[in-house]
Amino acid sequence: MPYRRLPNTDQARLRALKNALAIAMKTPLSELAFSQINLSRMQAFTPSFEQVVAQHRRARKNQGDKSKNYNELLKKARLYVSHFIQVMNFAIIRGELKPHVREFYGLNKHDKSVPVFKHDSDVIDWGKKVIEGEQERTRMGEGSAIYSPSIAVVKVHYEEYVDAYRHQKMLQSITARASEKVAELREEADTLILNVWNEVEEKFVDLPDEEKRKEAAKYGVIYFYRPKERKKIAAQKLQTNIPFGAENN
Repeated sequence: MPYRRLPNTDQARLRALKNALAIAMKTPLSELAFSQINLSRMQAFTPSFEQVVAQHRRARKNQGDKSKNYNELLKKARLYVSHFIQVMNFAIIRGELKPHVREFYGLNKHDKSVPVFKHDSDVIDWGKKVIEGEQERTRMGEGSAIYSPSIAVVKVHYEEYVDAYRHQKMLQSITARASEKVAELREEADTLILNVWNEVEEKFVDLPDEEKRKEAAKYGVIYFYRPKERKKIAAQKLQTNIPFGAENN
């Protein structure tokens, strides 16, 4: 026997609610297969649920649309900060700077490696150290300013990334809040759909199984056949030259 399956996505939940409401709009209350109480609940709930689902969808899209630009700025900022540290190390190797200048940048004076930026926030932390360190080093007269890249160029790309980072965090926060709002209403949507579908099936309980499912399906109740059942029905239809699914046309 086919089994009933409740919607498992927010869009499917909305379709189920709207389907039941659409039937109610063209069916006299005396003939409606579910109660007026649930009808009133759906009429009050569905617009709110649809609104928060739309807000969540827009928030996710906006965050996704900005991600490409954000990743490009992150890549460039990481490149310039790490390249600056490499150039500084080369200057030390050439004898143009003393090893102890590494300490201006938050590095050990004997550490010749470039920090690994495991997280996006690492670029912000090390960028700040590099910019402030270069300014302090040159102010203290500890050698000439580093060029190619200069700290001014590093700072431009760093600040562009910091702005994008903050904006991306804001978008993530908006998406998270929208997701929480949807989650708060999701359980109510499931309960309402379940109650309506139970009432619909109860209304047609005395009908033959196939006719009962057909009438319930008009209200949006969804039935699924198990794989073995589908194969069996398909074989039966082939024997009678009736394409599987034709009875629903």
